[in-house]
Amino acid sequence: QVQLVESGGGLVQAGGSLRLSCAASLRTFSTYSMGWFRRAPGKQREFVAAISRSGGSEYYADSVKARFTISRDNAKNTVYLQMNSLKPEDTAVYYCAASKYYTGSSDYTAYDYWGQGTQVTVSS
Repeated sequence: QVQLVESGGGLVQAGGSLRLSCAASLRTFSTYSMGWFRRAPGKQREFVAAISRSGGSEYYADSVKARFTISRDNAKNTVYLQMNSLKPEDTAVYYCAASKYYTGSSDYTAYDYWGQGTQVTVSS
């Protein structure tokens, strides 16, 4: 069974930081590119960041670039999202996703497996 499990969400003041983790059960984790998406109440799911299979390339939405950093540790089957300088507009459920065939895609249809999400709430 393929499972992606996010953790690290919570409540934080504006300007604060959180580090999200996504633990994957995939035996061939390193053959998947990984991404983070988020969905705020009443809004569409939106792309946040993605990372290539080896971790050598990173991709970011303009809204989070320079504030968020995606990374991965293939030995631990884990992808991370370091979130700094958080804003209330970052409040959303954050989802980890794995893509078999695409790298750096901002399109949710490019991803094959999804986690259950973790809530991030940023207060003003």
